[in-house]
Amino acid sequence: MGGVSILKSGANDLHADPFRVLVTLGESTTAGGWSSSPERCWPVLLAGLINDFQDEPVSLVNSGIGANVISDKVPAYSHSGKPAANERVRKHVIDHAPDLVAISYGLNDARGGTPLEMFRLELMDLIVAVRRGCDPLIVLLGPYFMNDFSYGGLAWTNASHDVLQAFNLVVAEVAREADCLYSDVYHAYGGATWMVHYDGVHANDLGHRLVANTVFQTLAQHSSGLALRTRRLEQASERWRDESVLRAEYGY
Repeated sequence: MGGVSILKSGANDLHADPFRVLVTLGESTTAGGWSSSPERCWPVLLAGLINDFQDEPVSLVNSGIGANVISDKVPAYSHSGKPAANERVRKHVIDHAPDLVAISYGLNDARGGTPLEMFRLELMDLIVAVRRGCDPLIVLLGPYFMNDFSYGGLAWTNASHDVLQAFNLVVAEVAREADCLYSDVYHAYGGATWMVHYDGVHANDLGHRLVANTVFQTLAQHSSGLALRTRRLEQASERWRDESVLRAEYGY
């Protein structure tokens, strides 16, 4: 289901205006690890894709923190990068007044042994907390693909591909129940280990590009505001195609 959004029937166009402020809330891959430069991490790439179709650029606030988990209640909290998502939603999301929020949790909670039902409830509570303070379009990313389940020490060795896929399903279910968009970035990788950094956990530059493209596909399918500029340009742009040489080679 790479890039497919799970929504209630009939909910297609969820944002008819250009985006103003994008907040990305998540773990170390959201923060940028390990892209080769800040410009190659998926939040920056996603903002660039959005900006390519808007007259005014979206303002990006990257609220990714390495080793972050969804809540201070989860088992690996003491080993995690703090504050947890539920502790920082006011300052790191709501106070920026976003109209678009990308929430990326699941990988570290899977690795850290968060029970699935606890993760589901905490993700739902996080969405409720965001909406209590602002009213953005929310896109939930499933966990990223990874291939070294021993990385990071004993506290982070609870995941497997089966566990990640179970977390992925929970994110999809929460998206459906909470009327959020959903991007299946795990399956978008197609099992390609060459899109994972040599540490076996984080996305490399190619992985970051894939994540950005997958999330953008989800947004484009449900945000007509992204088409305003191109629909205006298509009325007046020059018809630049020229196949005359190709046709002439065959006598046409």
